[in-house]
Order: sequence, then structure tokens, then C-alpha cells
Amino acid sequence: MFHGSRFYLTNSNAVAGEWWNANVVDVETQALALGVGPNISNAYTINGWPGNLYPCSQNQMYKHRVKQGKTYLLRIINAAVNSHHFYKIANHNMTVVAVDARYTNPYVTDVVVISPGQTVDVLLTANQPVGSYYMTANNYASGSGTAVGVPFNPTTTRGVIIYQGASSSTTPLMPVVPAFNDTPTAHKFFTELTSLVGGPHWVPVPLNVDHKMFVTVGMGLDVCPPNVSCLGRPPVGAALSASMNNVSFVSPTSLSLLQAFFFNVGGVYTTDFPANPPVQFDYTNPSINFDPPLLFAPKGTRITKVKFNSTVEMVMQNTAIIGVENHPMHLHGFDFYVLAQGFGNFDPATDTLKYNLVNPQMRNTISVPVGGWAVIRFVADNPGVWFMHCHFDGHMSIGLSTAFIVENGPTPDTTLPPPPPDLPQC
Repeated sequence: MFHGSRFYLTNSNAVAGEWWNANVVDVETQALALGVGPNISNAYTINGWPGNLYPCSQNQMYKHRVKQGKTYLLRIINAAVNSHHFYKIANHNMTVVAVDARYTNPYVTDVVVISPGQTVDVLLTANQPVGSYYMTANNYASGSGTAVGVPFNPTTTRGVIIYQGASSSTTPLMPVVPAFNDTPTAHKFFTELTSLVGGPHWVPVPLNVDHKMFVTVGMGLDVCPPNVSCLGRPPVGAALSASMNNVSFVSPTSLSLLQAFFFNVGGVYTTDFPANPPVQFDYTNPSINFDPPLLFAPKGTRITKVKFNSTVEMVMQNTAIIGVENHPMHLHGFDFYVLAQGFGNFDPATDTLKYNLVNPQMRNTISVPVGGWAVIRFVADNPGVWFMHCHFDGHMSIGLSTAFIVENGPTPDTTLPPPPPDLPQC
């Protein structure tokens, strides 16, 4: 979409990640064996390098070289396992032009907030004096201020923007990084983005909804399973769990959901995922933690079945069970419209009036605000079985997931093809 000598379209990426001094599979296995959350990471990274604030990487960091006066397209990717990130570049603004590969109206900002699984495309203009400027990524730890105080790594990773002609002895300038609990900055970024109406692949928001859902999203407890010690956080004798609408998702082990659906195999899943919470309560009030029945969600493989080309609307409501937290919810197979976001309990009488039906941002991963709600809408025009889950791996593995079955459409192109002959078995 950009032409002329002003632009250097180098397809540069800035991939924010996490580093453990351990095998990450072992980290998750240990957490599940103890019934607790995973150990926090030892470092954050940009394009694989922790950067010079860590003793293991003092002389190594990601370097991005630029020429003064030129504009660069930079794709920022959060590939972290369990961390949101604030991303900044000293003395530089960025212009957001796309999120999750969907064009946005240009949005100028000095900070990008990005959750696991999300991408943000920005234009970076090298309009500062020749020199070097640090880029940083640090944790937005939304759950750290809750009653349970979710642990997090408070460190900062950094790379460096180096202008052509800059002296190698120049000390790079450092940006002022947001506080780890800066929810106002995160919410401002997440809510002020809008779609580029009329841009490539834009389709107007469908106004008629066929399947409405109100889904609670949050943590919980489980009766300590066999072979799990349950001796750490949370309370001794219980294992950490998570659920959506009081269903803690269990992945099938003998056959995939897609195979079971295609071959009509029973006993693998049920299609009775509740469209509304089985019990209504004051979702974001911390006092609910004194009501034990609310804390324990039954395990199950309960999913939702919808007709091809139907329009689905889902209100996702964070709960204060165990503690409120910003959950990055990712839907496979679809992009969705983000109609509205807010804090507290969703109120249909007033909050539906806030829906943006003109130019809402489109995403495939939405960060449900800490102690709040988000409303998404999508057209189920992709037949098959599609997973929906929290993009914190530590939450997904303990049940913060569900799935959609989309029935076949009327044509061969809208009908699920058979699996390939060499499909690996579970």
C-alpha cells in the first residue's frame, strides 16, 4: 500500500518472547504436577536476545539499523508464553496500520501494548537526530495487583535502533517504560484502534445475530487430582484450574475433535456448552471467593455447534474468582469484530449502546480487560472444528478453553474435506 522513496519496506519483525533457564515443556509439566501456575520466566527477549540488562546477554541484543528520514514497516509480534508486553522506542512515535493482519486507521502512539498471539504493524519514521535509541519490552502484569498477587518477572528486555552514521561509542537513549500495572495505558491502546473501512478485505459488521453468548472467563480451583501434590499456591489440597461458563475444558486424548466430528464418532465431546453462565453472580466482586461452590468448575469437553454462515456474538466477562486478570482470548479459524470493551460487570441495558458497528477493529486475539468485559462478533463461514482459548499457556492447559463446530455449507468449497491419508494419530 506504500510507494515512493520515503519507505524502506524491509519486513522487519520485532518478536517479543520469554526465556527460561529450563525446558519450557518441563516448566508446564511441573506446574501441572504441583497443581499451581508455571514458574515465571528468567528473561524477556526481542528477536531471541534478552539484551544487555541481563547478565547472560550483556554484549548481545537485537540491532535494527535505520537511515535518517526514512520510514520503516515494523511488525511487532508477541510470542511470549504467559506475558503481555509494553513496547516502546526512545524518542519515537509509531503509527499503527494493522493488528492481527487487519488494516486499521492510522493510530499514532509512543507505546504499543501487545498480548500473546497478537501482532501489531507500525510505521516507524527515523526522524530523530543521528544516534542510537533503545527499544524495550516489559511486562503488563494485570493480575499482579489482585488479592492473590499473580507472580511475574519485573525485568525489561531491550534492543537498539541505530541510525546510519551513529558513532559506535554513542550511549543509546532509554525510553521511560510504563509501570507493570499501568492498566489505563493498556486499555487506551486496546480500545482506541479502529478498522480501515474500505481497505483490503474489509467487510461491514453483520447487524443480525443468530447465536448470542455470554461467557465468563477466569480462574478457579479443582479438587486435587490423583498424582498431583497440590502443596503450593493456591490453597493446599486444591489445584489451580480455569474455566469458561463453569466448564473447565479437557482436551480429548484418543481422537481429535475434528476427526470425531468428521467421522461422527460419539463419546469424544458434547455440544452442550452453555450459552450463558449456569449461575449468575457478581462477577467482578472479590467477595465471591468466599463462596466455595463458585470456585470449582467441573471438567468436560463441552463445545458449541453452529450452522454455516451464522453470526455469533459473544460477551466475554472476566471474573474475580481467584483474582481478576487480563486474559488474551484467541479464536482459531476466524477474525472477529471487537464491538466494545469495558470494566466491571457487563450491563446489557447500557453497554450495548457502546457497540461500534461502523469501524470496529478486527482481531483474532482479544485481551479481555482485567476485571472487565469484551464483546466480539464473527461470521461462522469456515466449516470445521475451531479451538478458542486463553493465549497464556499456563491457563489454556488447565481448562481456559472451548471450541466451536461449524457445520458444512451448501457447496463443495464450503464443505469440510476428509483428512489426508498420512494424518498423524493422537
